[in-house]
Amino acid sequence: MPMKLARRGFLATAAAVAIATSIGTGALAQDKVKLRLSAVQSETDQRSVAMIEKFGPMVADFADFEPHWNGTLYAQGTELEAIASGDLEMSITSAQELATFFPEFSIFTAGYVHQDAAHQVAVFNDPLMDPFKKKVEDELGVKLLSVMYLGRRQVNLRQPKAERTVMTPADLAGVNLRMPGTDAWQFLGKALGANPTPMAFTEVYTALSTGSVDGQDNPLPTVVDAKFYEVTKQIVLTSHLVDLNYIALSKAAWDAMTPEQQEKVQAAADAAADFGRENQLKKEEELVAFLQEQGLDVYEPDVAAFREQVQKMYLESEYAATWPEGVLDKINALGN
Repeated sequence: MPMKLARRGFLATAAAVAIATSIGTGALAQDKVKLRLSAVQSETDQRSVAMIEKFGPMVADFADFEPHWNGTLYAQGTELEAIASGDLEMSITSAQELATFFPEFSIFTAGYVHQDAAHQVAVFNDPLMDPFKKKVEDELGVKLLSVMYLGRRQVNLRQPKAERTVMTPADLAGVNLRMPGTDAWQFLGKALGANPTPMAFTEVYTALSTGSVDGQDNPLPTVVDAKFYEVTKQIVLTSHLVDLNYIALSKAAWDAMTPEQQEKVQAAADAAADFGRENQLKKEEELVAFLQEQGLDVYEPDVAAFREQVQKMYLESEYAATWPEGVLDKINALGN
């Protein structure tokens, strides 16, 4: 804990210096605003395509948007510190990464907190997010502009629906479900009602084909890309984790812009997020049809029953200890 506090203290100081420097010099600069973005995904990723096709052109009249993909400018996990120290202007960051600085952000990494893509947007734009955003700005010098939809994780099983129909968490009892190996992922698997089994991703296809595990969880694009549909029989659309990223901008760079430039940057970020969201939702819909064509049963369980159990287990766990009181209720109220 002392190390984390020291790290945050350093970053807060670095952010303050960066803001002061930018405010002092930005107004005098006649050149275009430089907006370098460092991200870990490839340039063909839907997030990258959205930033290239929407964000860049919408700010081109006053900004030099310079994206760097595949972690070539800054390694994954170091982007926020680079922004805080004034060495970088933009990144695409996750709630998981922000939670390493501010534990309360872990609420946005928990199962069934976000219900779908539209709910993500409603939560991000609601006043309940204001304290979260302000803390990131004040202590990291990072402004969260918009939320990007990454997709929903679903349960993928070897057994056909005729042998095991999953409608509630009780129906996953005894199922050895491969989940990523960290404690947080294993907790989510248990909360879903399954027997979570840690395993490297590279081993999952073989484990499914031999029966070493009974199933796995991933977004539909991963199920298709990894060809898990070849060795499984059903997809249960639990949507237990609706994953997200945030478009993040240096607060120093933001404060150095004119109000008109700020308005354009915000509009560009929202347009990029909307574009990526629409493309991802369309892709997920197309993949449902593809998986059904491959002979898999694809259906939706009693999502309310899953949400109730999973949220109850989170609230009774150590994971919820840092969540601001009443915020989960406010998030739920914005959903269906």
